Amino acid sequence: MISSMLGKKVGMSQIFDTEGNIVPVTAIEVGPCYVLGLKESPLKVVIGFDEIKESRCTKPRLGVFKKLSVPALRTIKEVKSTDNSSYTLGQKIHADLFKPGEYVDVIGTSIGRGFQGGMKRHNWMGGGAGHGSMHHRRIGSVGANTYPGRVLRGKTMPGHMGDEQVTVQSLRVMFVDPENNILLVKGAVPGCKNGLVTIRKSSKRAYRSLDEKKEVVIHKRNPMKQAKASVKGKK
Repeated sequence: MISSMLGKKVGMSQIFDTEGNIVPVTAIEVGPCYVLGLKESPLKVVIGFDEIKESRCTKPRLGVFKKLSVPALRTIKEVKSTDNSSYTLGQKIHADLFKPGEYVDVIGTSIGRGFQGGMKRHNWMGGGAGHGSMHHRRIGSVGANTYPGRVLRGKTMPGHMGDEQVTVQSLRVMFVDPENNILLVKGAVPGCKNGLVTIRKSSKRAYRSLDEKKEVVIHKRNPMKQAKASVKGKK
């Protein structure tokens, strides 16, 4: 059984949970993905996603698709598997791989911001704002004197921002629509609309039903602190 699928970010919305609270969610079009290959050592499954016109596909790759009787696909990726016996070449995988209440990790490419200054890129406070300071948004001194005589590695400076792989962990699945291959996950997902993302089952957090309520923990109060607070007139 595979633990990852390819999808496309649709956009953000909000829903109501069982208690009537507003939950911000991101809609992801998960699949359908096609099985293009099975590997045994190590166990992996080659999947394809996002149907395209045959004219937009190279002839060698198109020949592989026709041999498996699947449509031309834009993206091909290998994902880890625990058991390949339940998969066959050309099989279609839907969003029902995930279930509500499950936690997933979403991997995507963040939105590119181009070349940015340090205040936007690294949240610098900035220099003096008075007249004549000439140091409102500049970087200032970056190196030492004679020793070491260079700029140390890892210095926060202006540069290219965004357009890099970002992984957001432990997002909870709030709703699954297998017919339309739509997944609603709680929170934000990296990337722009229609951006390619990888949805992977979380290994850090276990499944928890959406109907399960959190236990209210009542913390015991320190009697000494209560006595001091009563003397000061506090509750």
